[in-house]
Amino acid sequence: MDCVFYVHGRGGSAGECRHYIPLFPGCEVTGIDLKASVPWEAGREIRDALGAIRDRCDSVILVAVSIGAYFSMCAEIEDMIARAYFVSPIVDMEKLIGGMMARAGVSESKLREKRLIQTASGETLSWEYLRYVRSHPLHWNVPTRVLMGENDVFTDAETMRAFAQAHGAPLCVMKNAEHWFHTEEQMRFLDEWIGNGEAEYFKDRGRQT
Repeated sequence: MDCVFYVHGRGGSAGECRHYIPLFPGCEVTGIDLKASVPWEAGREIRDALGAIRDRCDSVILVAVSIGAYFSMCAEIEDMIARAYFVSPIVDMEKLIGGMMARAGVSESKLREKRLIQTASGETLSWEYLRYVRSHPLHWNVPTRVLMGENDVFTDAETMRAFAQAHGAPLCVMKNAEHWFHTEEQMRFLDEWIGNGEAEYFKDRGRQT
């Protein structure tokens, strides 16, 4: 039996995985409630949770959303994953942090000195987080499909295209959609995108056998 492992984005939960049950018939669908908010701890949570289900699965399909996709790429789980679907993934965390710093008027030297800075928007800037991101560039070698909204404010299309090209990941962009896929129309688009991806996967596998 194949398993689908769901990693939520910020503010999400493992319960969101229930949406994907009808999209992967015959698969066990499960998710994780991440407790950590930093990649080195979240990655460990993801790796441990995958290790717990791996023995009962023929293969694992990863579905990861937003920062959950970034955490998954930091988790050193490539050998556990057969293929992946990323929805609005964060693929350049250093660029995202740099934008937050610029908007808050925080220089790198000030962040290095203070270590933690709370911004007016409620975000916390962390020197340790930035150092981790810089010292752990993303390495991802899993067949992956990527979906993003045309109006995503966290990752621009150019950055996403560069990631997709570098990783051989087909990129789908939904017009007039934002970072968070949640409306009925957006979720219907997401469902069709996964359905098309699965159909293409089994078509290709049929050619190889």
